[in-house]
Amino acid sequence: MGFSRASLGLTGLFFMSGAILLIILTLLGGVTNTTPLNRIYFLQADTGNIPGAPTVSRWTFWNLCEVRDGKSHCGDTHVEFPFDPPSHRNFGTTENVPHEFIGTNHYFLTSRFMFPFIIIGLFFAVCSFFTGMLAMCTRVASYLSGFLAWIALTFQIITTCLMTAVFVQGRQAFKHNGQGAHLGVKAFAFMWTASVCQFIACMLYCVGGAVGRKDTNSGYSGRRERRRGFFSSQRSNSVKSQKKEGTNYA
Repeated sequence: MGFSRASLGLTGLFFMSGAILLIILTLLGGVTNTTPLNRIYFLQADTGNIPGAPTVSRWTFWNLCEVRDGKSHCGDTHVEFPFDPPSHRNFGTTENVPHEFIGTNHYFLTSRFMFPFIIIGLFFAVCSFFTGMLAMCTRVASYLSGFLAWIALTFQIITTCLMTAVFVQGRQAFKHNGQGAHLGVKAFAFMWTASVCQFIACMLYCVGGAVGRKDTNSGYSGRRERRRGFFSSQRSNSVKSQKKEGTNYA
């Protein structure tokens, strides 16, 4: 059974809206101390042996949070908060901090670049969502939505890959230093699922545009064949009329 442009556009809209929701939840993790945002984080590590650090720490897009009763208790928010344990933005000391974090800007730069990339990707995802409402009606809107979804997907994958790289390396650094650490399952699941949803939405929008073009071409071909049949019929009737007149004269 074939799919119409409307059904493909509606399905693409569904997947894109799901991706936007997951990205926003990840982006807002740590902004407040209320559920579910206080349960969304990138990395949790045992930092009780670091002077001035919480017993258990969690990193989000906005801050470094203390863990109490299994929940994050975060203070003030800071845009582009970096994952850089020895710096003054995190613990402000190198004592008992894993040596992998000392003397390098790798973790600082990688974690900070995540923020602008996710904002850019989210912007194009929202644009694709609104144009996707028209993708159910027009072929041009389908292709435009697919193009915007492709841009959003590109930045989303970059953000997710940076997040995976920097926090997996950070987890290993803490573990090698004898400090327990694990990744935030929700944040990683949300970000990778959002990437898959955006990819599916991009494909659906593009297929919807192609289906519309096929239908249009078929309709045009049908009209052309009908016109050709009409003129052929007219010529045939004209020839028959001329032959009949010639017979009468004879």
